[in-house]
Amino acid sequence: MAQMSIEAMEVFLAEHFPQGKDYGRVESIGHHSAMLRLNPADAHLRPGGTVSGPAMMALADVAMYVALLGEIGPVPLAVTTNLNINFLQRPAPDMDLLAEAKLLKLGKRLAVGEVTIYSEGEEMPVAHVTCTYSIPPGDSRPND
Repeated sequence: MAQMSIEAMEVFLAEHFPQGKDYGRVESIGHHSAMLRLNPADAHLRPGGTVSGPAMMALADVAMYVALLGEIGPVPLAVTTNLNINFLQRPAPDMDLLAEAKLLKLGKRLAVGEVTIYSEGEEMPVAHVTCTYSIPPGDSRPND
């Protein structure tokens, strides 16, 4: 069961990471998972009329942060140590992007996960992300 509800996560993010709201809205938090939605705005688009790579990377990073904090609770200093993205196809600029984050390994000091990003309504993903987060010492977490 998730340690933080969507409402608690939104309050936490507003206080500790207010710019995160520019890169997606929390749709769900589950066991070792989270789903975020990005409604692309002009600021997310690049020349050629597609969602920019940095916008998709930020969406994935926030989605993984939410999935992680959903498990360990509010730990503001959990930080990304590695993020790798593969852009698979061009996302449509007029469709929401959905980011499905899944924790693959949750340890005491490191978490590893993947995020798959889709254009809403499309079956094939537009990007696949793997990332690692560093978890600061001294916090109580479940032993998975």
